[in-house]
Amino acid sequence: MESPISSNEFDRLLALADYDLDNQELEGQLKDLTKLAAKVAGTDISLVNLIDAVTQWSVASEGLPVMQLPREESVCQYTIMENHSLEIKDLSKDERFKNKVYVAADPNLRYYLGVPLTTEAGYNLGALCVLDTKSRVISPEKIDLLEIIAGEIMNRLKIIKSVSELKSKVKDSLERQEQVAHDIRGPIGGIIGLAQIIKEQGDQNKLDDVLEFIKVIQSSSQSLLELADQILTTHDKQKHVPALTNEGEYTLEILKEKLENLYGVQANQKKVIFNVEVIGMNLEMRFPKAKLLQIMGNLISNAIKFTPEGGSVSIGISLTEKNYRKELKLEVKDTGAGMKKEQIEEIMRGEGKTTDGTAGEKGYGFGLPLVKHLIDSMGGVLKIDSKIGEFSRFEVKLPV
Repeated sequence: MESPISSNEFDRLLALADYDLDNQELEGQLKDLTKLAAKVAGTDISLVNLIDAVTQWSVASEGLPVMQLPREESVCQYTIMENHSLEIKDLSKDERFKNKVYVAADPNLRYYLGVPLTTEAGYNLGALCVLDTKSRVISPEKIDLLEIIAGEIMNRLKIIKSVSELKSKVKDSLERQEQVAHDIRGPIGGIIGLAQIIKEQGDQNKLDDVLEFIKVIQSSSQSLLELADQILTTHDKQKHVPALTNEGEYTLEILKEKLENLYGVQANQKKVIFNVEVIGMNLEMRFPKAKLLQIMGNLISNAIKFTPEGGSVSIGISLTEKNYRKELKLEVKDTGAGMKKEQIEEIMRGEGKTTDGTAGEKGYGFGLPLVKHLIDSMGGVLKIDSKIGEFSRFEVKLPV
């Protein structure tokens, strides 16, 4: 059965990417609201689901472990098409869901009610849903309460987004201070050195007037140098504050662990060999995490989708620094179906067409154009190399 796709799907995915959420870190932020939703509805299970181009992510749960599901297997893919709640009283009697594993086997779900998680601009990022193993009736008053809880979930996501943006701005401000300090240290140091030389020569030549002028330059320059040192000292103290530097940043090892935890499950379900490798040095050097999971997630999910059972998906990540500039290099290579030259050209133009995966996974055609858009917006470069029936290789370079 054909999966539903909204007419504004690309804009919806952009809105989700703009929140720049780490799906692994939301459970603690939303657990209480998930539990409250189950209590209000009187159901055994409640989930907060976010839906990207390929996957439904259960980022907080009550009654079931946090999990991920192929988008085409989910019920919430239909909820995000609505501007109101969606109720299915018996999943086993609905042609769309009766053969799904979560209905036909453990946990044998029957009842579903989902409320869209809607941004202020009207994009549905996912759904708050309540489920049960037996059919039930939920009153309109309780549905109203669930909609209020869904609104509070969106408020919290907005707060998480705003705090992240604020921390990024504070960090940028500190880095600008550091850059200014470094920029003025060099010329000021030169002025002081030159003034000292002229002073020594002036003593020999008894140039009293010149010496007085040089003394003023030297004194002023010394004051500015002390100011630069003060800025640097302040920055050095502040950069050890985790709230300003560590949150919102990754190291290569942290990024490696994130990717393994988030996408190892998908690879295991598909029986695809999945490997993430850190290349080179700079293992402890920190860099902004902005949009990295959105970029890498779409590339990895796409690679897994188009790699047959027994194939492999290999990830390489490295960080280089030259002339005080850092560059993050990301590589995703698979032994999958490969792409034609025309397909690659479409992606590089920010276009895409729907293609099903090697195990019949539904293709939506938005993931790779979204990746191209995000990379371009960050001033990065995307390269694609592929051969039909053999491999695809995506290389991303991002200034950080």
